Amino acid sequence: MKVLVILGHPDKNSFNHAIADTCRHQLVENGHSVVFHDLYEEGFNPIIDTVEIPRDGKVDETIKSHCDDLISSDGIVIIHPNWWGQPPAILKGWIDRVIRPGIAYGFEAGDNGEGTPIGLLKANIGLVFNTSNTSEVRENNIFKDPLDTIWRNCIFDLCGVKQFDRRMFRIVVASDLVQRIIWLNEVETMIDKYFPTNKI
Repeated sequence: MKVLVILGHPDKNSFNHAIADTCRHQLVENGHSVVFHDLYEEGFNPIIDTVEIPRDGKVDETIKSHCDDLISSDGIVIIHPNWWGQPPAILKGWIDRVIRPGIAYGFEAGDNGEGTPIGLLKANIGLVFNTSNTSEVRENNIFKDPLDTIWRNCIFDLCGVKQFDRRMFRIVVASDLVQRIIWLNEVETMIDKYFPTNKI
């Protein structure tokens, strides 16, 4: 399988980077091909221009390349921290510019965009790994876990990716090396579950 891995965190020493490295290693170990984008490392421009917005809007070569990676992937893995109940701005910009009409979703013939979108992605698995410094009780009771709504309902389900799972690691700021190793083992287990080995 071809798996697209998207990382949105600026600090190379972050636990998010460790998660991304673990995902990539385990996917390759299981015999899958990996397309990896570290958005900060690549200097991805999150600002969408007006000309890009329509279905037939003009996009630059970088966005076209990202769109090609997205539509050709069998699985998608997203890694990012919880910042104000949202992905970091650079990743939100990636969503705005790459999860495009005609690429990730469309509408019935004659529907000008007022109806229910039809998912177009061929990927059948979407995984999201998040980090947070908010307790689970506070997240669920006060904030209602907005990241789950964003990824599960607003993005993956809308774009036709019906198999979805997500893991939130918390509280990262108070975690030690032993805890982080345990968490990374959980990442490996999730990768093995959804992208098992295909080696002969």
